[in-house]
Amino acid sequence: MSNLNMHTTFTAHMPGQSRYGKLALALRDRILQGEWAPGDVIPAESALAQSYGVALGTIRQALSLLVEDGVLQRRHGKGTFVTKGVDGASMMRFFRFRGVDDASSEAPQSRILSSRLRTATATEANVFGISKGAQILQLERLRSLSQEPCLLETIVLPLPLFGKLVDSDTDAWNDLLYPMYQERCGVVIQKTQDNLSFSQLNATQAKRLKLAALHPCVLVERQAFDMAGRCVELRTTRGDAFSFKYSTQLQ
Repeated sequence: MSNLNMHTTFTAHMPGQSRYGKLALALRDRILQGEWAPGDVIPAESALAQSYGVALGTIRQALSLLVEDGVLQRRHGKGTFVTKGVDGASMMRFFRFRGVDDASSEAPQSRILSSRLRTATATEANVFGISKGAQILQLERLRSLSQEPCLLETIVLPLPLFGKLVDSDTDAWNDLLYPMYQERCGVVIQKTQDNLSFSQLNATQAKRLKLAALHPCVLVERQAFDMAGRCVELRTTRGDAFSFKYSTQLQ
């Protein structure tokens, strides 16, 4: 869907905000309202410039802001598309497990250990932008390779955004949660931010991962954001520190 409303109006820029910055917000709003869905190509720059009554350079600057934010993607020779969102951004990329070759195409298996409602902490309420004392959904998930436990995850989701997951059958959930969020709740994960540190497993965590209590672990703390830039998921992942790997490429 890439229809263009030729009667689009564009208000002059607000004090302290550039014209292309305000235009970027207007375009983002049209995406959030569903005019252009994830994966859709948006109208050509010339058509948008004509619609908003601005110079081509202004449109290009506005689109560049949305590309930098990950809302849009440019494909050479094809156009500019609404980002489809993050499929999985698997935590597995941080680890190298014994007996699993780096080139292995084996997909990890997932199992929801528990699903419960609880009251958000003050920090969680602040991050999600919800009222203090609001209900949230907390999930405990175990990820395995070759039937061996590898990662233990605690996932926190705000309500009512994820209300459709509360009473659903977790055995029927996809291994990749982000596509399921979009399918069932209409939430598109646009980007994630991961912070890594090291800690120790408590007795319960160690038992689930078949490791000894106080075993060193890698702690990956994630915030996931939707197309509006809101944090919509908090995730804490624990895995064997001795399986941790890190690689980077500098150019």
